[in-house]
Amino acid sequence: MRVTGTGLDEELAYLAECRAGLRRMVEGARLNVVVGEHVAGDRYSAERLGRHLKSLAKELEEEPEGPAFFGRLDFGHGPSAGDHRGQRYYVGRRHISGETGRPPLVIDWRAPVSRVFYQADARDPHGVAVRRRFGWSTRPAALTGFEDERLGSGEALGTASRIVAAEIERPRVGPMRDIVATIQPEQDELVRAGLEESICVQGAPGTGKTAVGLHRAAYLLYTHRQRLVRSGVLILGPNQAFLGYISAVLPALGEVDVEQTTLERLLAPDPPRGTDGEASATVKNDVRMARVLRRALYERVGRPSGPLTVPDGSYRWRVSEERLRRVVDDTRREATPYGIGRERVLSRVVGVLREQAESRGQTPNAAWTRKMGRAATDFLDTVWPAVRPQEVVAGLLGDPAALARAADGILTPGEQSAILWARPPRSFRSARWSAADAVLIDEVASLVERPRGYGHVIVDEAQDLSAMQCRAIARRSEHGSITVLGDLAQGTTPWAARDWAEQLAHLGKPGAQVVALTTGFRVPGAVVAVANRLLEELAVEVPRTRSFRADGLLRIRGTTDLRGAAVEAVRDALGHEGSVAVIAADGDLAVLAEALEAAGVEVAALGEASSRARVTAVPATMAKGLEYDHVVVAEPAGIAEAEARGLNRLYVVLTRAVSRLDVLHSRPLPAGLGD
Repeated sequence: MRVTGTGLDEELAYLAECRAGLRRMVEGARLNVVVGEHVAGDRYSAERLGRHLKSLAKELEEEPEGPAFFGRLDFGHGPSAGDHRGQRYYVGRRHISGETGRPPLVIDWRAPVSRVFYQADARDPHGVAVRRRFGWSTRPAALTGFEDERLGSGEALGTASRIVAAEIERPRVGPMRDIVATIQPEQDELVRAGLEESICVQGAPGTGKTAVGLHRAAYLLYTHRQRLVRSGVLILGPNQAFLGYISAVLPALGEVDVEQTTLERLLAPDPPRGTDGEASATVKNDVRMARVLRRALYERVGRPSGPLTVPDGSYRWRVSEERLRRVVDDTRREATPYGIGRERVLSRVVGVLREQAESRGQTPNAAWTRKMGRAATDFLDTVWPAVRPQEVVAGLLGDPAALARAADGILTPGEQSAILWARPPRSFRSARWSAADAVLIDEVASLVERPRGYGHVIVDEAQDLSAMQCRAIARRSEHGSITVLGDLAQGTTPWAARDWAEQLAHLGKPGAQVVALTTGFRVPGAVVAVANRLLEELAVEVPRTRSFRADGLLRIRGTTDLRGAAVEAVRDALGHEGSVAVIAADGDLAVLAEALEAAGVEVAALGEASSRARVTAVPATMAKGLEYDHVVVAEPAGIAEAEARGLNRLYVVLTRAVSRLDVLHSRPLPAGLGD
């Protein structure tokens, strides 16, 4: 039931009260910033406290006139209501405090009681008599009405909710939005999974898997803040364009202490200067490289070739070759990181010298221990030399003999040739490292010293990760949990996963639960239908998608003038509200963009933040994870033929549209689309 009368007036009055409460919180946060400058015990504490308080004040000030709440729960008086019997709660993106001594005006969507808002239905109302959903207009935000579901009487709107449908179908302008007002029960279960639980979400385009991952990060930070502030939350996206698209979601939910980056930037902050061909990149990303690198590193560990003699004043201590060998062999068998092994060898050799000194009545002190350590350094550098990870990888890729020894029985001669440098650099410092090389360097670095770990890691587009990339992520979540997001049908890399069991094993979480989301909320029914037909041509087993939405426009048109047809389709799209994308094979996009510019249509390049153009030219290889109201796909055959998994790429491209899709072709359509 949509209400716009007296009931709405009461809600508008409550909204004014909420906004007054938010202003009090902002003023209190500003005051805390001033007071905090004088209460910290030292400069470091003052700086940390100041940053925290200023961040809180900034967050509260950013959306003072935004939607204060999106839902209301009225609990009944029966026993199923429990402690909430007869209570009323407003649910919003953020907690809004009441006046001193009074209950909060709005409950955070992540609070335990808010879960009922998402889970209650007519069959199991969880004690809720009435659930109310509010409708808002945008720019500026204004409360326009509400719908009531009398769950206690068995009445529920479900998919008939006009407010939910309007929010889902709202035009996509700007970055990705949160979905707190429209989270579905199956999504809510995943968002609120426990911190110790690792999960894998297999989700077709538009099923909300990325939103689930981001909201899970916000929920875990809310529920386990102290623990996660110390250990950190890491979000890994497929590229910078995608990260820019999702960047506004967590701040809108009040969470800013989350590291969001790509795996490439995590492993190597500077952009790669080198490139690999497909054959070379495929071998470097193969899990067998982990064994090759371990061999190459530990090949540097030598065997003592004689006794160790150490002068100590007028006396000379002597450690036999046999004793030294036992020290090195025992340390190597312990399988500790290489750097720790080096420290242990030195410590144990010095320990043997100490035993000898004590047996002669000496009492070694700290200065004597340091002196013996310095005296044994030459021996240590011979049997367990210090290494740099880049030096190990360069020594492997630049030396055919070294690679042959390390890869013997692991890589074929052809695979070894594929990764050898044609012209080795003079030293590892001048090497032009590629993105695949960065993964190899990280593997060696982890053998030398364990990397920093995170309390929770969220990986999007995980189906495209190689086994070696998965290992890099696994090392950073060894003592934490992980949320894996992806779609096997959208795998486009040469090493893309074909099933989740193997991928999860590489990620170090073989027991993680795999949950499939099959209801598409973003992609309309007309687009889902054509995508499902193409799905039959892909070599993966994933469930077909059904669309929440019955709307959408799909037009597939043949033409002899592809550029002219693209201009016509874009002009038609600009007659509607929302964003527009022109997507084509990477090599064909520039010609189409030039035709649009020549026709007077302003076109922005992907990631061009300063542009206000509604039309964006998107290379097919960069479309993954993005969404636009109207998409014009030019020449599907060109996209399908551009790479080994071109049909998977085409599947990705076709599902970027959230309202209307134009498919233009001058060549025969690929299998699955031809009829």
